[in-house]
Amino acid sequence: MEREALLYERLPGTRVRCHVCQWRCTINPGRSGVCPVRTNRDGVLMAANYGAVSSVAVDPIEKKPLFHFYPGTRVFSLGGWGCNFHCLHCQNWEIACTDLPGGQGYLSPEEATRLALREGCAGIAWTYNEPAIWLEYTLDSARLARKHGLYTAYVTNGFMTPEALDLMGPVLDAWRVDVKGFSDPVYQRLANVRQWRGILDVAVRARRRWNMHVEVVTNLIPSLNDDDGQLDGIAGWIASELGELTPWHVTRFFPMHRLQDVPATPVSTIHRAMERGRRAGLKFVYAGNVQGEGEDTVCYSCGRVIVRRMGYHTEVLGLRGSVCAHCGADVNFRPAEESGAVRGTVQA
Repeated sequence: MEREALLYERLPGTRVRCHVCQWRCTINPGRSGVCPVRTNRDGVLMAANYGAVSSVAVDPIEKKPLFHFYPGTRVFSLGGWGCNFHCLHCQNWEIACTDLPGGQGYLSPEEATRLALREGCAGIAWTYNEPAIWLEYTLDSARLARKHGLYTAYVTNGFMTPEALDLMGPVLDAWRVDVKGFSDPVYQRLANVRQWRGILDVAVRARRRWNMHVEVVTNLIPSLNDDDGQLDGIAGWIASELGELTPWHVTRFFPMHRLQDVPATPVSTIHRAMERGRRAGLKFVYAGNVQGEGEDTVCYSCGRVIVRRMGYHTEVLGLRGSVCAHCGADVNFRPAEESGAVRGTVQA
């Protein structure tokens, strides 16, 4: 279902320039930008993906991963089609590295909200592929979700423009952002992106201007982004710009998509990254894709386990709002008791 895009400018010769993501593509008539879902129709930029859903699931919020955001709740997870990145290690390449297929399923914002409430979810997350290119749909959906007491979350590569972020800002609660590395060569190699530092600026804007809950994920790939320079750069930026209480998830890579010849990340690399993060001052560094370790939240002040996690089973042991119930230290949680959804009827 097509909708006219929200953020674009008209240029001479019926060309248009899109302002949804930081590519800011200039698009000729009949053509699309880097993402395959925004098309110039005779000088009007159309979002061809409105409501086009590739994936629907009910997930634990910890799967995003969001560890300090309404722990133990279930989230209604939606994915679309396409992406504005073409990462070598894409985990969802079947839906991200494709044009919008014909005959795709349609899910209205009203129906998505109904389903989320029916399934006992506390919120909605747009995930699996890049939600920024789904801007018009996610904006309408987030407004409706918030109206019915549901939290909202983006799982994103972070390449959204500031003006697109500002559209979502009033109705978006969480910004779970990938930071793939901390140098031009790494972003160029992994995602063919040069102007990557705008990702950092937008994450800071989400945190400071819109008070979104921010968590950062870095998937560590052997010989590509796992050296101490990359780790120290990311950890230092998180500590100084987002705050030392911001969770950093360092996750194991497994051979995927166009990096089938690269071995899985050694667990020792994850341990080293966690230590580098702590040296940078981060209080909460988590291991991802490492079975049975590195997932519990331990209070940095009193040393007690306040949230225990095993796989996607979460047990809240010592939280009182956003502080440690044992010693009162601020542990930067959006507490689950604040997320009670309104079980009302959603009007079409």
